[in-house]
Amino acid sequence: MDTPLTRVLGPKTAKVMAEQLALHTVRDLLRHYPRRYARRGEMTRLDGLEVGDRVTVLAQVKSVSTRRMQQRRGTLTEVTVGDGAGSMRLVFFNNRHAHLDVGEWGLFAGTVGLWRGDKQFTHPDCHIITGDDDDWARAMVPLYPASKDVSSWVVQKSVKLLMDDAHSLEQLLDDPIPAPVRERHGLVDLATALRQKHRPETQEQVDEADERLKWDEALVLQATLAARRRAAALEPGIARPPRSGGLLDAVDAALPFSLTDGQREVGEELAAELAREQPMNRLLQGEVGSGKTVVALRAMAQVVDAGGQAALLAPTEVLAAQHARSLAAILGPLGRAGELDGDPTGTRVVLLTGSQKAAVRREARAAVADGSAGIVVGTHALLQEGVEFADLGLVVVDEQHRFGVEQRDALRAKGTKPPHVLVMTATPIPRTVAMTVYGDLETSTLRQLPAGRGGVSSSVVPVGEKPAWLDRAWARVREEVAAGRQAYVVCPRIGDLDDGGSGKDDDGPDGADGAPPPEEEKAGASDKRPPLAVLDVAEGLRAGPLSALRVEVLHGRIPPEEKEARMRAFAAAEIDVLVATTVVEVGVDVPNATVMVVMDADRFGVSQLHQLRGRVARGKHAGLCLLVTEAPSTSPTGQRLAAVASTTDGFALARLDLETRREGDVLGAAQSGRRSNVKLLSLLHDEALIAEARVEATALVEQGRGLADHPELAAAVAALALDERATYLEKA
Repeated sequence: MDTPLTRVLGPKTAKVMAEQLALHTVRDLLRHYPRRYARRGEMTRLDGLEVGDRVTVLAQVKSVSTRRMQQRRGTLTEVTVGDGAGSMRLVFFNNRHAHLDVGEWGLFAGTVGLWRGDKQFTHPDCHIITGDDDDWARAMVPLYPASKDVSSWVVQKSVKLLMDDAHSLEQLLDDPIPAPVRERHGLVDLATALRQKHRPETQEQVDEADERLKWDEALVLQATLAARRRAAALEPGIARPPRSGGLLDAVDAALPFSLTDGQREVGEELAAELAREQPMNRLLQGEVGSGKTVVALRAMAQVVDAGGQAALLAPTEVLAAQHARSLAAILGPLGRAGELDGDPTGTRVVLLTGSQKAAVRREARAAVADGSAGIVVGTHALLQEGVEFADLGLVVVDEQHRFGVEQRDALRAKGTKPPHVLVMTATPIPRTVAMTVYGDLETSTLRQLPAGRGGVSSSVVPVGEKPAWLDRAWARVREEVAAGRQAYVVCPRIGDLDDGGSGKDDDGPDGADGAPPPEEEKAGASDKRPPLAVLDVAEGLRAGPLSALRVEVLHGRIPPEEKEARMRAFAAAEIDVLVATTVVEVGVDVPNATVMVVMDADRFGVSQLHQLRGRVARGKHAGLCLLVTEAPSTSPTGQRLAAVASTTDGFALARLDLETRREGDVLGAAQSGRRSNVKLLSLLHDEALIAEARVEATALVEQGRGLADHPELAAAVAALALDERATYLEKA
């Protein structure tokens, strides 16, 4: 299976397959599945093709005509082909085409263009199906994902070389699914599944093959995660039991509010796990504003009481600084042990980031190393060499989607023994994603919001259809400021700086979900111009509708000290309107901010909009979120924004996000720029299969010698671990 294609195919074909389709080995080619099947008289409608698509169609030649061109030298050949449902034109210049006769059936591949309102292929690749061509006389013709220089039929012929020798195929394949598992779930063996997928006779064979091949993907993924869970369970850590009269009791007494029932329940769950020697590995997900930070602080306090240290890893310097401020504010003197006004029974809260001045960073590292800093908040700087902990007992990772397994493990490795791990995310996760991406973690959920919150309402501002609504939006901002409150204005990019206007904020990925909106949603009206930018919008607001207000900007290119100063000024109500990038997306907590205007809202993902909206209505006053877009309200983009505006249920929006995004993006493949090993498995539609695979994988890993008793599955798990395309597991 690992044989290079250069030893199976011609060197030229193998080279172009590797370059354009990322197919390098026999395994890659066999797992390069048809994207659909064509049936004569039952094909995809030609009149349903979209301009710009690169497709392969199976059709019959209806007419052929050649004439001299009037405006240029040479001839033009026009061929009309049909599939029984529609027709389209093929255009060839100067007889540059294979000989086509009326009545012939063929495969035609090209990019759909438009000429005088009619769809056409210009110089398409052609493959005429002859009576001797038994592969194309089949009931179902496989059509493969192809590229400019590798057509579907080239892939088909290459697969045929591997499929023709049945004995050879059997020898090639090590079935990763143990026979008892196949029998329990009625699955065919791998060789049969691949034959039925690549050369089916009926749709039933395709369905049977798909079910089996989805199990391959699900079981290998779940076995990988189950192996991680077992390895973590077998490596003992240090128990951190609660202590009466310590920092945790002092924190509870100092809290200016009562914990919600959900916070108490999750807190008890964490306290029990921290008290065990087996390291905790838990995911805490919750609605925006549900109080995850307080839950994490109480867990950190318990670890400090037990003589350990806690590290909170945040994805951006703004968020790290915000966490450090919040924790310091809650702890008060308890977080300043060793200082003149500090409580000696408390601990020290230390901030460590990469942009700190050398002297500040040295002092912070020293406090971490000697143990005087019980709570350490930082960015990736915590992972650097030279940052040594006296006794790291708990790792808290905020906004897990910004980090990977490798980074989490790098911080865990700084403990003398494996520390407890708490992963937090404010992006609610569908059950299938939790099982598939976070499957090495147990899950806790916070749904209840603290009492006294004003709540937030949302509206779409369709400026393409109702331009006057934008004026009303700015009027609402002025009204809120006049009432003593504040506002955010969020834009997709920074502006005309040395980034060339690329719009990517240095403080992190553009999207909360690690990916831009789906491809089908990029056709909105706003795509006719560059995305709106912070610097341009702020200038326009200062000179126009918000000229009487104090308007400032915030983005990732501002020096850290100035960035921190602006956030403090906004928190102190010295700034009325903060025009920012998604640097304010998570963790920023200014209770007096009650309105957010998101410019070019169609440029953001569903989960990201939900995160942004969570920055307002964090106090007693009601909030308002206005989603400004030029996209028509009837377009998929407009409908997506309307759905976001219609609910504040993050779990409902998480499902919508999964429905509208490519699943490879959900798994992180888009972040890595690599293809995902998940080709057939659907996180949206295969929940039952994924759940069954998780149960089977857990049993296989935990029984007997684990994966050692199942060498074929172990090999598949090892291949996934070594495969660079497994990045989606590491960039979850």
